[in-house]
Formats: sequence, C-alpha cells, structure tokens
Amino acid sequence: MSINTGVLKKSIKEYRRRKPQYSPYYQCIEDYYEEFKRTYDRKFSQKYGYLRSHIEKVIYQYLDCGILHNGFTRIRCHSCNHEYLLALSCKRRHFCPSCHAKRVIEFGEWLCGNILKKVPHRHFVFSIPKILRIYFLFNRSLLKDLSKISWETVKDYYRGTCRKDEANPAAAAVIQTFGDYLAFNPHIHILAADGCFSGDGFFYVPGINIDMESIEKLFIRRIFKMLLSKNLITTRVMDLIHSWRHTGFGVYCGKRIYPKDKRSTENLARYIIRASFSPGTYEILSK
Repeated sequence: MSINTGVLKKSIKEYRRRKPQYSPYYQCIEDYYEEFKRTYDRKFSQKYGYLRSHIEKVIYQYLDCGILHNGFTRIRCHSCNHEYLLALSCKRRHFCPSCHAKRVIEFGEWLCGNILKKVPHRHFVFSIPKILRIYFLFNRSLLKDLSKISWETVKDYYRGTCRKDEANPAAAAVIQTFGDYLAFNPHIHILAADGCFSGDGFFYVPGINIDMESIEKLFIRRIFKMLLSKNLITTRVMDLIHSWRHTGFGVYCGKRIYPKDKRSTENLARYIIRASFSPGTYEILSK
C-alpha cells in the first residue's frame, strides 16, 4: 500500500505560536492598568466597590500568558525530530481570551460527557431588578444565595409537576455578573434536566409546557424573603417593586432540548460560561 505524502503534509496544520503582546487588547491593559489601579479608589470604588486582590492577580497572570521569556515547554516529535516552543499559559478563565476559549470547549465536552444524562434538558435564566443589584455588587457572598434560590425554585417546580416519591431533579448552575456594556447584572444560568429521576431508575418527564408565572412568583418571593432576613430591604421596597408594571425580575426558560441533539446541549454548556466580552469586540470599539 502506498501513501501520497504530498497530500498528507498538506492536511497537517503547522503550529503557529500566538503573540498576545501585539494585540490591541493586551496593549491596552499593559499601558493603562497601573493608572487604572492608582485612580480606582477615587473614580470607581464608590460605584463598583473595592478593587479585589483576585482581579489584580488575574490581570498580571494574563500579561505573562503566552510570552516565551516567561516560561515555555519544548515539544519534539520522536519520528521526524521536528520541535517547537510552546509558551506557558495562565489558565485563567474569562479575562484571558485564549485560555478561556479552551476552557469553554473543555467544559462543554466534560459536562455533556461526564455529568449530563441522556435525558431532555432546559435552559433557565434568573435575574433581578436594578434596584436590588447594588446589594450583590458590594456583598458578593449574596451571589451564593441567588444561585441557591434559583436552583431551589427549579427543583421545587419539577418535584411538584412530577408528583413522584423520591423525585430528584438535577441541574448545573453558573453565576454571571455582566450585562450590556459590562454593567453589573447578577444572574444565574441553569442547565436543568427537564424532569425528575426517581429511586426506581426511571426518568419522569412532565408536560412540555412550563408554568413560567408560578416559577417567577416563587423566585421573587424567595429573593424578597432572603433580603428581608438580612435587613437589606424593607417591606416598603417590596411594595414599590410590586407596584411597577414590570418588576425587573426576569425568568427565562428555553425550549426542551432532546438527548439526540447533543450539539445544542454542548453549545448551551459553552454559552453559560462565556466570557463577558471578546478581544474582537474591543478592537471594534477601539476603532
């Protein structure tokens, strides 16, 4: 058997080392971060809270990411002796475009391959009105309460619709805090099994229609109860929000995704951990 080596060589892509230091995104951060840090307390702390040490750590690690003189691995082929240098990466999510892109793909494959069962799923999103977001901005521990309440709302709804003993809903929840133009917008993405698992080994699927009104009312009631228990709001604030035509609370529910549609499930898994913005967006805005 003969092999056309010319065709084989053309099908193999040559590795090209990325050079992040030449991108507008990298140069902007490198040129202005120190100035941003010096003026943060005066210009931004009152609106966005204190500058967390974790942010500074992520930024400095990103500035070292993909730069050869910060460390590299030598890759060599034992067959042809070809070799190249692979710069070490920061492996940070969201802020580093390259590392986050890899993590998004890996997360989608891992979630679909190791966590999600071959049952129908749905995508839920829970958000809160602007008047309440300031409490979550200055007290990030409240994000855990927001995530817990969102999950418990979905869980109780499915248990109520399945009406089976030992009904066990299942879901993966992700916290996001960005919105349009990077405005602080805490919300929860939930990729939930569209039904309940039971002790007898069966998966029970409810009707295809979701009672969004019941879910939203349950979610709002629990958010108010949590904020009242922490003395962050008063009943007057609750009455004010209820008097609005649109309360600002949001509950979204996507269409049922069936097990055979693996691509949609994987794309959704990638979407819920997407970065707040991409370098391409920055380049467009900077022109």
